[in-house]
Amino acid sequence: MQQAPPRDEMPHPAEKGTSMTTTYRSYRLASRPQGAPTAQNFEIAQKPIPTPREGQAVLRTLYLSLDPYMRGRMDDAKSYAAPVEIGGLMVGATVSEVVATESDAVAVGDIVLGYGGWAEYSVEDASVLRVLDPADVPVTTALGVLGMPGFTAYAGLLALGKPQPGETVAVAAATGPVGSAVGQIAKVKGATAIGIAGGQKKVDLLREFGFDQALDHRSGDLRAELKAAAPDGIDVYFENVGGAVWDAVLPRLNTFARVPVCGLVAQYNGTSEFAPAGSMERVMRSVLTKSLTLRGFIQNEFVESMHDDFLRDMTQWVKSGQVKYQEEVIDGFDNVLDAFNDMLAGKNFGKTVVKIAE
Repeated sequence: MQQAPPRDEMPHPAEKGTSMTTTYRSYRLASRPQGAPTAQNFEIAQKPIPTPREGQAVLRTLYLSLDPYMRGRMDDAKSYAAPVEIGGLMVGATVSEVVATESDAVAVGDIVLGYGGWAEYSVEDASVLRVLDPADVPVTTALGVLGMPGFTAYAGLLALGKPQPGETVAVAAATGPVGSAVGQIAKVKGATAIGIAGGQKKVDLLREFGFDQALDHRSGDLRAELKAAAPDGIDVYFENVGGAVWDAVLPRLNTFARVPVCGLVAQYNGTSEFAPAGSMERVMRSVLTKSLTLRGFIQNEFVESMHDDFLRDMTQWVKSGQVKYQEEVIDGFDNVLDAFNDMLAGKNFGKTVVKIAE
């Protein structure tokens, strides 16, 4: 579900007599990173906690989602979404507690999915908040398997990849919240799932997720491993990484293979070691001779047509155990940036969430 962005200009401080603290901290972008973001690229701002205006709710952040797309928002290059302005609040989905409201859409004490950003508190339009039921599934799943990453996997694979029973689906960054869901949805649909990840621990995790084949892209010979794992070729490749993994996958793609392009995380920090692999001529020749379909996408284009189906299907699959998930919960507001860089470097296991408050 698309969320309205957090308001950068906060209303007046909380009124006397409330149980809220008087100030909160937030990460503001101080400069554009060159390579991996550092502490010098951010200002930790301290501001008064707001009071809600009509139709608004004030939220205390419990959990913050960290996702690869955030790195792109730190740059000023033209993209599908506007960059964070210098001095602006870093964006991000949050699970929060409603602490004050001027709307009938939510009540004080409700736990909600919102878009509060890298901050301890936020104020948002109550109409865009999704009330969560902690007794149904863990609330952190709203940031992962039952949130934007899970929906990205669901929409990209089913709308663009269109896996058929007996076909072979491969996915990179396969232990992440998107990749792990892609492989397991492929299995639900009767396809063979090949997961590509970095390191033996992640390969072991892929086996726990039920992937048919689990490959380590650090092995030194991914091409040979892909040939052995997919002797009849690959029908759907869900692209999350780019770089050397794409270079190894391209020769294994079958005629009429579909390639949903979700992300290129290997290149997000813009360093030369992650230069795209393979010449454009080689890629286009494969597109032509194999009748490949490469389609980039942003999950929000499918919200209207698929989000209700996603919540129904994925909730059922999670509860039944057909789709498993892994979360890495980092404790503390002060650890947000380190957790973010670890995620971009592939050091995380599953969905990265920062616990901001109890």
